[in-house]
Amino acid sequence: MKKQLMLINNSKYYSLFILLFFVGFFCAQNSANGRIVDAKTNKEITGVDVFINENNKPALTTTSGNFIVQSDSIIYKLKFLRKNYALETVNVTAESASSIFVKLSQEKESNIEEVVIHNEKPKYKNKKENPAYAIMQKVWERKRNNGLDKFDTYTYKEYEKIQFDANNLDSAFMKKKIFNKLEFIFDYKDSTATGKIGLPIFLNEAVYENYGENKPSKRSKRLLVAQKTSGFQDNQIITLTAKNLYRDINIYDNTLNYFDIGFPSPVGETGFSTYEYNLLDTVSVRGENAYKIRYQPKRTEVLAFQGYLYIDTDSYAVLGATLKSTQKINVNFINSISTELEYDNPDENTFLPRKFVTEIEMTPFSKKKTSKSIIAKRSVDYSEYQFNKPLEEKIFVRREEEYDDKFVDKDDSYWVKARPDSLSKSEQGIYEMLNKLQQTPKFNRIIKLYETLGSGYYNVKKLGIDIGPIFSIYGKNEVEGDRIRLGARTYFTRNDPWRVQFYTAYGFKDHQVKYGAEGRFMFNRVNRFTVGAGTRRDVLQLGVQLTNDDGIMARTFASSTIFARGENASLSSVNQTNVFTSIEPWKNFQIRLDGTMQSIKSANPEGFNLMYYKDGNLRKTTNDSHFTLSLIARPGAKFSQTGIDRYEHGTLAPTIVLKYTRGIEGLFGSDFNYNKLQFLFYKPVLLGSWGKTLVNFEAGKNFDTVPLALQNIIPGNQSYSLAANTFAQLNYYEFVADTYTTLHLEHHFNGKILSYIPLIKKLKLREVAFIRGAYGTLSDASKAINVEGFKYSAPSEHIYFEYGFGIENIGFGNLRIFRVDFNWRGNYLDRPDISKFGVKAGFQVGF
Repeated sequence: MKKQLMLINNSKYYSLFILLFFVGFFCAQNSANGRIVDAKTNKEITGVDVFINENNKPALTTTSGNFIVQSDSIIYKLKFLRKNYALETVNVTAESASSIFVKLSQEKESNIEEVVIHNEKPKYKNKKENPAYAIMQKVWERKRNNGLDKFDTYTYKEYEKIQFDANNLDSAFMKKKIFNKLEFIFDYKDSTATGKIGLPIFLNEAVYENYGENKPSKRSKRLLVAQKTSGFQDNQIITLTAKNLYRDINIYDNTLNYFDIGFPSPVGETGFSTYEYNLLDTVSVRGENAYKIRYQPKRTEVLAFQGYLYIDTDSYAVLGATLKSTQKINVNFINSISTELEYDNPDENTFLPRKFVTEIEMTPFSKKKTSKSIIAKRSVDYSEYQFNKPLEEKIFVRREEEYDDKFVDKDDSYWVKARPDSLSKSEQGIYEMLNKLQQTPKFNRIIKLYETLGSGYYNVKKLGIDIGPIFSIYGKNEVEGDRIRLGARTYFTRNDPWRVQFYTAYGFKDHQVKYGAEGRFMFNRVNRFTVGAGTRRDVLQLGVQLTNDDGIMARTFASSTIFARGENASLSSVNQTNVFTSIEPWKNFQIRLDGTMQSIKSANPEGFNLMYYKDGNLRKTTNDSHFTLSLIARPGAKFSQTGIDRYEHGTLAPTIVLKYTRGIEGLFGSDFNYNKLQFLFYKPVLLGSWGKTLVNFEAGKNFDTVPLALQNIIPGNQSYSLAANTFAQLNYYEFVADTYTTLHLEHHFNGKILSYIPLIKKLKLREVAFIRGAYGTLSDASKAINVEGFKYSAPSEHIYFEYGFGIENIGFGNLRIFRVDFNWRGNYLDRPDISKFGVKAGFQVGF
């Protein structure tokens, strides 16, 4: 179960990587561009000196009528100077940075005053002398909370628009063979002042109705009432990729979550440890007087923002803010991030979100501003707030119709009224263009390739079948040798209420055919009441998970291990049949009951002994029948789709699992009565600018004596690959325990330490530190039941521990998906055939 949950949490990144790779086949307020003309003749002017902000040296002297300038810091002002022309000053915003139009007026030389451009930053002996610090202190003293928490009830409307544009295209790119018969898409392009081309390629609109109650009980509901997607209604992978880019943020928090990475907030109480602040002016924001404060990071190598804060002069409330990443942002696939926030402040203690706009520039490889990229823009408008209005009980009750595809289908007249602003001409063109593309066979083949790489399955639409997963076709282990695995599943739509899937595998060393099959049916989309049954006969690597599940179709660890540390003969031959039912009586809380019948024996009797004593008789096969009750909580998790399978959005939601297993002797020939209790807790935790910690804690107990095949094995990892929540320096079956506790702590610093080291910091590597521990006991009876029980022991003398560090973000440009770990074994060093030090490596696809 733990391994499957890990794969679910990581799968959200695979789609992003595939999308960026595909687009690669196909800048922001740190840069600005535009055109310069004579105010009288409208003819382009050359030889113009362009100054950035308060710099006294020109960043560029133009050689044509067009210009483009770049800076390591935010560009908020440009000055244009040419002999015989008057000085022209232009304020630069995020919206205007890419389309600045400058008219220079001719002026007699005798009338031109001396031009003095300063590059002076206010210097203070300490931060208390900085007037911006005094203002920010007032903000912290009067730190506001989201106003939704102060009312008994609330409702509001939310309109979300997500758009993807292909950026930095040119005429040479448009002539590539891939666009043969697709040339009409460039009829919808937008040209910029630099001559580059932007092409809209995706648009998703959604309307939500939000309901909340704080008294007498705290509960909320976010209901999707309308959704419209440009040509990709049936491609959930693309829509999921778009929505997975964004997280909800609160500017008053100390840490802002982008891509599940922590960025220090400029309004947080720890802001002055990261940022420099400069009070610029007093301006009017929606009729309110506000301090305009510019902030930027003290060190550009850290994950931080730059931009402006607009603070109310009377109440010290945040009226608005702009957040822009630096050019040295160290996030995979990301060139830049910018966010604009607007807040309403109904009273002195609270705020209400008004509008959020986030723009992300993504490229698969290079971080150069001229690289072809994707601009992903999300805007959210919050409106129609109502407070303390009685809410009917049925509002919070999940209803069947809410999960029907047609529930969100709305006609064009609805969208005209629902949008806060009408669509631009280019946005309207996306719907028309994608509708045309849907009729183009070549485009559909390209989309088919993307879907296959993103999902791992090749869909035969006419038959309603997915063939795959393609990434599980080949494996290798000592018993089977080279292993081939082929499978398929039913797939008619993304919201299928039932699914049948199977696989067959063949080992070229043992010449044995393996197989597995499972069917599942969901009766109710609201509480997800589901039943299923399956069976398999396969070679498995048991003992690599503690809190596992009885799922038939999970890929086995054995077929994943191609390169191993030392010989691995400890594989088991398993015949297993499982039936289950599950239900979600409350959102993100699942109750599951499994009934399992299985027989387990060694797949390699010469090298791995699973024989045991039963009633004085020696047996080689363990027959087991058991029931398992699982309680699984995922508070805060977000899912897409309403069918039997769902895709999970990226969140920091914890996973909490409590399992009770009851073995019943005599049931279908079962050999043992036993009781087992297990607990798992997993949680990613953001620690401000210091990065993210992954916490995984497990505990369990077998209350009865069982043979090795049913015992708790402290998970080892004899492969050279990364395997989450295993012990890198343990051999398989080295520690066996009736009672156990394990703790894995892994902290990702996001390059904070290495960014201080000259030369090394240019590589943009990130550091990881980890420590793992396990403690357990094994009774004499549990040792005695096994023929070779003398070999097995638990980490009862001392807590077994490992420690080490890793280097991640290895690669080039924006493609940095390789990680290397260096592991040390902390104790139990006198054992034979152990490894005191080891190196693990693998791909880690993520931001």
